[in-house]
Amino acid sequence: MTSSERVTSRRTVLTAFAAAAAAGTPLIGQLAAAAPAFAEDTEYASNTALYKDPSLVEGTAYGRRYRRHEKFDLKQGEKYDFPRTAILALHGGGIEIGTSELALGIAGYSPSDAAGAPVLPTTYDYWMFEGLLSGGNTALHVTSKNCDDHVALSLARSHLNVLSLHGCTFDQIKLPTSEFPATGNRAVAVVGGLNPAFRTALVTEIKNAGFQAVDAYDPKYSSTLADFNGSHVTNPCNLTMLGKGAQIEMTTELRQSLFDDSSSRSARAATWNGEFVKFRDACRRAIATVEAGQPVL
Repeated sequence: MTSSERVTSRRTVLTAFAAAAAAGTPLIGQLAAAAPAFAEDTEYASNTALYKDPSLVEGTAYGRRYRRHEKFDLKQGEKYDFPRTAILALHGGGIEIGTSELALGIAGYSPSDAAGAPVLPTTYDYWMFEGLLSGGNTALHVTSKNCDDHVALSLARSHLNVLSLHGCTFDQIKLPTSEFPATGNRAVAVVGGLNPAFRTALVTEIKNAGFQAVDAYDPKYSSTLADFNGSHVTNPCNLTMLGKGAQIEMTTELRQSLFDDSSSRSARAATWNGEFVKFRDACRRAIATVEAGQPVL
């Protein structure tokens, strides 16, 4: 199969998923006639490339949501605070489940009512990209270092800190079996990014909340976590005013534990639970710790 044929194959499959999502119809008949998608074809070169794909319709195949909080300083001689941290979920919705809901929670909003008023006293700016297909959302994945969405990048560059949320599998991160046996607790958070103070605060708070967490740069784990350490300079978590930020890679088991039913976007929005609140609040405490050492000049 030629390269162009493989791209056509992916497009055929994506079109089938998108059509089913729009019409609410079963996929079996449509996919039976579609050529198989290949793994190497499930990665777009950039958000721009994805947005230009004519087989994908925004609002049906994928969605983007963001919020920038309006702030004013209109009085001479007085200084008002300014947002220092933004929350990103580059692969939300059905791509890396739970990340967009958690982004809303950490930002101070309810995953059940993202358009409503904040549910927490401190809010953060956020941006998310969500896969909306009824299946096959991994085909909408864009590697973090290749993200070129204008709103996502403008948020990152206008903040001192970015916390970017991601999903992985336990088997991918290959942690030492002496500490993390395959038959043990597979719910793990891997904290990366180029800001060591932010990483330390996140690992500390996540552990204190009762979850397993590792620093991707810890020599005990770093040899197997190169693909999960958020080290690339064009990763949006590092495109901050300081040139460094943080990200969390969460295993499937961890993300599933945050919801009573993680099977769909609507189910996750309705069933986020006490574990969700504990993890959300741990991340917010870490942000507060980092911001406390970053006064606005």
